Amino acid sequence: MTVLFDATFERTLDRLQARLEGIAPTAAPTTALVEAWTFDDARSRRACERRLAERGVSARIRSAYKPLLHFFLEEVGEEVRRHDLAGVSVAYPVHPQAPANRFLLEAYPLGALLAGAEVAFLPRPDGAFHYDVTLTFRDGRREAHRVAAPNRVHTDMAGEANLSPTGWLRLEPGGEGERLETDYERLFESAMAAVAGHPWTGAEPYFEELSIRAGFPAEDEPLGFADEAVSLREALHEDFYFSLLEVFQRRSGRPLGDRGLKPGQIAPDIGLSDGAVWARVELRPLSPTVIAGSEEPLDDSFLDAATAPIGEAAIRAGLERIGGDPFEAGTRSGRRVLARHVRGSDAAVMISGGQHANETTGVVGALRAASRLAQRPGVHFTVSPLENPDGYALHHRLRGENPRHMHHAARYTALGDDLEYRNPAEAGPYLNEKAIRLEAERRSGARLHLNLHGYPAHEWTRPLSGYVPRGFAMWTLPKGFFLVMRHHAGWEAAAERLLDRVTARLGTIPGLAERNAEQIALYEIHAGETGFRIVNGFPCLSSLDGRSTVPVTLITEYPDETIYGDAFIRGHTVQMATVLAAYDAWQKIAAG
Repeated sequence: MTVLFDATFERTLDRLQARLEGIAPTAAPTTALVEAWTFDDARSRRACERRLAERGVSARIRSAYKPLLHFFLEEVGEEVRRHDLAGVSVAYPVHPQAPANRFLLEAYPLGALLAGAEVAFLPRPDGAFHYDVTLTFRDGRREAHRVAAPNRVHTDMAGEANLSPTGWLRLEPGGEGERLETDYERLFESAMAAVAGHPWTGAEPYFEELSIRAGFPAEDEPLGFADEAVSLREALHEDFYFSLLEVFQRRSGRPLGDRGLKPGQIAPDIGLSDGAVWARVELRPLSPTVIAGSEEPLDDSFLDAATAPIGEAAIRAGLERIGGDPFEAGTRSGRRVLARHVRGSDAAVMISGGQHANETTGVVGALRAASRLAQRPGVHFTVSPLENPDGYALHHRLRGENPRHMHHAARYTALGDDLEYRNPAEAGPYLNEKAIRLEAERRSGARLHLNLHGYPAHEWTRPLSGYVPRGFAMWTLPKGFFLVMRHHAGWEAAAERLLDRVTARLGTIPGLAERNAEQIALYEIHAGETGFRIVNGFPCLSSLDGRSTVPVTLITEYPDETIYGDAFIRGHTVQMATVLAAYDAWQKIAAG
């Protein structure tokens, strides 16, 4: 193993305490309130405030991450939010260095947490870093608050100008204050600089695994609404992963966001420490360990009731029960992508899951749907339920300590690319996972590909690189189950008929349309228009796209990253239902 970086950092709260103790009076607490904003959980910030009070310093330490949300959580309080508020008006800043809805997004999911009050979010024409909040109480009282939102304009690791939250210290009430560089920011920037400054040689891929292990003392804080939580450690994982992709995109001369980049497997693992702040970056070999699961017995009833991502044994057993002709492809680590071809007289359909391996309901949904199809006479399909086993293994590993994090590092393959964007003509020795699709099409002659995907079930942020994930702004908030249609020229009519018939059948699933409507309504409050059109109550995107050799591709998008229990069952049940509906509709469309 090659160590690129290994360091510990002084904790911001300790540094702040030492500084403020130096200005404390010897007898009574200061009458002037000292204010600070740091990247720490509420428990740690309150504990620091108590220690300072014991030493004569009156301090309020707020969250630099999502400050408006924390104002309502920590200073307004749950009882007031639920029972006393009649109305809330929030004027948010619009800054020229950020998307117009940036500070509105940071307020998420406040619209849901204030459901008992009339809420209005209004853009403020200036970019000053604060929110103007007016609270109207049920007894007629009104209060006005200015809620600071410390930010800085800086050049991020992609070389782009960005506006990002930062620490802040205000020693005098009403004063401007000064930037407080936090341990959270220093950890990220120091580790990133070590990777960017390493003398990488040769061509892609540059490494097998780039491991970024870090410890940070911030507990996840559930918000009591849906799957939402404040997680500084999850946000750090996301910022590390996508920032490192951008570093290597620039190094390779690729445009930002290029999904064909093959740097190797990038693996940030951000653990909960007992108070220490540390990071270690090293190069490691890939390890083809088995993806274990607790599945027993390995039958269809187990799949139907699976409450969490399944292991290799369940996937293999499910494919054995489906029958048909086996075929497979290899991965960089030596794992196998497993698939089956069930031949029949029907119009053939390709079914796949797990392209992005942290999107896990599609794996189970593909197996469940294929198992039911296999019992019918004349069916014709291929199924590859897990196209990216290397990413799936990383997801399994990362979930061990942080099961509620979305872990986008597991999204791509061990080469570091999105297998769909791997061009067979340019792949050379790295065709690997992509070969499973080419073989499925060659065997079946399918003209429809059902590609099962998911996306985060809770908010996705990059707080140290502009907050909104670059290139993925439309995915930053949940917005229900929806469908993406891609088709070749001349296949528009068939694609439209397929969307209409599939969504009509999905509308019969109890509660699905209602859950969609709730998520879409909250999305529109905090992000604006979805940009989708609604077909039979379901949001859909349809576009002309010639990238795939299969002329019609239907992609599912279920908000499944981090869900478990009954929510996971609902997710893979919807995935299964979509496959069955699309298969049946395609038989009629293909028959003319």
